[in-house]
Amino acid sequence: MVHTMRQIMNYAAKLLDLCIMVSSFAFATILVYASRTSFTLAGFMTTRIKLSNILLFALLLIVWHLIFAGCGIYVSKRLTTLHSEVIELCKATSLAAVFLLATARTFHIWMVRPIFVLLFWMMCTSLVVCSRLVVRSTLRGLRRRGRNRKFLLIVGTNQRALDFARRISRNAGLGYQLVGFVDDDWSGMKSFTETGNTCCCDFSGLPEFLRHNVVDEAAIYLPLRSYYEHAAQLVALCEEHGITTRFDPQIFKLRISQPSARDAETDLVLAANSEGWPVFVKRVFDCIVSVLLLLFLAPFFLIVAVLVKCTSEGPVFFRQTRVGLNKRQFLIFKFRTMIADAEKLQDELLSQNEMSGPVFKIKKDPRVTPLGRILRRTSIDELPQLLNVLNGDMSLVGPRAMSLRDYQLFDQDWQRRRFSVKPGITCLWQVNGRNSIPFERWMELDIQYIDKWSLWLDVKILARTIPAVLKGSGAA
Repeated sequence: MVHTMRQIMNYAAKLLDLCIMVSSFAFATILVYASRTSFTLAGFMTTRIKLSNILLFALLLIVWHLIFAGCGIYVSKRLTTLHSEVIELCKATSLAAVFLLATARTFHIWMVRPIFVLLFWMMCTSLVVCSRLVVRSTLRGLRRRGRNRKFLLIVGTNQRALDFARRISRNAGLGYQLVGFVDDDWSGMKSFTETGNTCCCDFSGLPEFLRHNVVDEAAIYLPLRSYYEHAAQLVALCEEHGITTRFDPQIFKLRISQPSARDAETDLVLAANSEGWPVFVKRVFDCIVSVLLLLFLAPFFLIVAVLVKCTSEGPVFFRQTRVGLNKRQFLIFKFRTMIADAEKLQDELLSQNEMSGPVFKIKKDPRVTPLGRILRRTSIDELPQLLNVLNGDMSLVGPRAMSLRDYQLFDQDWQRRRFSVKPGITCLWQVNGRNSIPFERWMELDIQYIDKWSLWLDVKILARTIPAVLKGSGAA
């Protein structure tokens, strides 16, 4: 859900900025027209607009958007000082104004004179800065209430790392929860421990720590020598787990403005690929399809629920803890297909497991009820997961959600990269034979999905899911 709200806020900001630039252009136009003695509002409203002017204005909007994006306006500002963000916004609006003036000179637009550009810049800059102040204030309020929170791991125990941790801890509005510190023993470790801090692990224990803890971002504060020794391994390890990496700018000797004593933030270099509009479209598509299917299938859900309740003892729904995005745990919903307390009998059946790796599957599982076999063969038992999709824990398409038991038995870190995206109801594994393919191939298909993901790939997987379900291949 955090991921989705970030995407919604990002695209809302882009739309708002375009509206502000259009409004600023209109504001400057009206003022310039009003300075003419023959100006009347009725005459202005009846002015004919040429198609060439519309196309030229569309080009301006596109370039203005690219300028804003190129100035880093739409990347995360969670750890950016207000002063730095205002400078970035002024830089973006100034470049947009310069481009407007250059376009007017090129196409001989008489109306766009220096005074026009100045009015445009003043209006645009004022509105954009004010909008960001409102957003900052709103987000800080939400984060202080525990919303939009991220789990942060600090790599390093030097003074800069401690200062950063104090700034994070003092300012709940940043929305970070400190997971802990990671570092090897060194000469300055005594002063670190004297402050009351402890390391959650050293570098050798970091892989094991990441396997069992929720971490969204890792901030790297290491001396230059240590950085070069550990950088490649740290970045690769974080990438395997789908963790965003932030770097102390002093590592790269960047010239940046230092935050004032009043600022509880710091500037960090973000080393992560920004997610574009396809991710937003994917989430919107998930929500729309889930709502429509839940409404359309509501009578069918009721019939299945009655049949489950009447044919065997136990609850209608099976709920189990699953591992989701960045190893967050959530409760998954399915129609119950086994006898009550079936999980307690699993250890007795381990010798009959037909799947390789940590996954447990038996084709003729004695715990499955007669109705449950039908529900599993037709994948009807999976339909309540639409509630998980609507809640934001899952997507329609993505790697299959793993149980906590299965996740704890993973023995290779590269396989854990599958948890860097939301789990899904269907996936490449689902349409390629399901339980008939070995576990190693299953994991390879999940990583292939992540590496080659696109909206078109999701559409193709959804289209292939229907015949796969009707065929019942690999279902157990």
